[in-house]
Amino acid sequence: MLVKTYGSAIQGIDALVITVEVNIGKGRKFYLVGLPDNAVKESQQRMIAALGNIGYRFPGQRIVINMAPADIKKEGSAYDLPIGIGILAASKQISAGLLDQYIMMGELSLDGGLKPIKGALPIALKAREQGFRGIILPSQNISEAAVVSGLEVYGFEHITDVIQMLDGITNPTPASANLGQLIESEMNQYPFDFEDVKGQENIKRALEIAAAGGHNAIMIGPPGSGKTMLAKRLPSILPPMSLNEALETTKIHSVAGILNGKTGLVTTRPYRSPHHTISDAGLVGGGPYPQPGEISLAQNGVLFLDELPEFKRSVLEVMRQPMEDRVVTISRARITVTYPASFMLIAAMNPCPCGYYNDPNRECVCSPGAVKSYLNKISGPLMDRIDLHVEVTPVPFKDLAETPKGEVSTSIRSRVMAAKKIQESRFADSPAIFSNAQMSSKDVDKYCVLQADGFSLLKTAMERLSLSARAFVRIKKVARTIADLDNSADINAEHLAEAIQLRSLDRESWGS
Repeated sequence: MLVKTYGSAIQGIDALVITVEVNIGKGRKFYLVGLPDNAVKESQQRMIAALGNIGYRFPGQRIVINMAPADIKKEGSAYDLPIGIGILAASKQISAGLLDQYIMMGELSLDGGLKPIKGALPIALKAREQGFRGIILPSQNISEAAVVSGLEVYGFEHITDVIQMLDGITNPTPASANLGQLIESEMNQYPFDFEDVKGQENIKRALEIAAAGGHNAIMIGPPGSGKTMLAKRLPSILPPMSLNEALETTKIHSVAGILNGKTGLVTTRPYRSPHHTISDAGLVGGGPYPQPGEISLAQNGVLFLDELPEFKRSVLEVMRQPMEDRVVTISRARITVTYPASFMLIAAMNPCPCGYYNDPNRECVCSPGAVKSYLNKISGPLMDRIDLHVEVTPVPFKDLAETPKGEVSTSIRSRVMAAKKIQESRFADSPAIFSNAQMSSKDVDKYCVLQADGFSLLKTAMERLSLSARAFVRIKKVARTIADLDNSADINAEHLAEAIQLRSLDRESWGS
């Protein structure tokens, strides 16, 4: 007897429907075809034990299982459930009446329990797109799949629960989630707040500008000056995620298998901080079976690279193209996948090998050549993609002891959101541009027109501070964001002056 069940495979952050065809006939052998990997092939032994332990039999006949389309690699143990249910239905031990209405996925333990899978959200989205009535998953995955409306989502602890539903013995209630309420309740749940930061008003201002315009930034200062503390608080001043952003980010985290399983939806901006020993594949994605890297896990959020010069140069260089294109493509012999990579890069570094160059309290023991050499560990093309250069100095003891709490993140966020609305209106006819940082040279010429006094100021700064040519466009972009924060249609001289102050590493005098 031939029976078909339906599962799913993940490619990139999207899912494909996999048809599991089970045919039982005369003979004694077991065949599993359709390009399965070793984890899928081992399902036979798990099913023999699991079905026997729940009172069913594994047929001692010729069983042929085809997983179509056969030219796509099937990976992992999550196909246990559709294969096991297909075998029971083909051997007439359970009803096959509802099998064409559901996608089902789940790993079987030897006692018949269902273990969680990766990629439940994209699988649920594909099931709805393909017109399936519902999806059957392990109970641990129910919260992330339930965010998909218009689809019956069932989560079970054991394969016997699935069998009873398919046989009509039970009629469970599908899970559901209120997305609007979920996002609203979680949107301000950040563990860190800018009110905890004492002093450092100029640094907080720089990060506010970065958040408002989507600018990448680098903080440079001695150890203990607060660079990491400030970076951790940046997500709390970014605008709340939209529903589309939340779903997109959740899909990536679901495929990577790092969702917490409680809410099922990533509702706050991600903050990723990989160690400087990370590999190329760990940062941008890849591996024998491609997985999203840190730049994709930071989608719609912040990627913080601490001790930037300590990262391997090759690792940093592979990040350059994704920073421009906001996607990363991983190519292998059999497959090519594309992951989103739209993130804000916030980097931090010591100014020199000893860490105390320009420190007002401690003397630097490095030679000028060593300082310049340390900065040169970061390539020019990568530094060219960083708009803001922020010098951080330690907070004096008096400020730590006496300064009251600072401005709360929600207050700063309100100004950032106001500036973002101005940019949304400005780029309404440019669907590929979401912030000032993404403007092309043509857009800069159109939207960053300078007044006579502003042009004179920028010309003087370029000459006296020996700013590089690449700083010219970056300064105009940042000045446009500062003007937006001031709700000013024009870029004034004071906006340019502040933007110029945020390009310190472009000065030829740095480190000399």
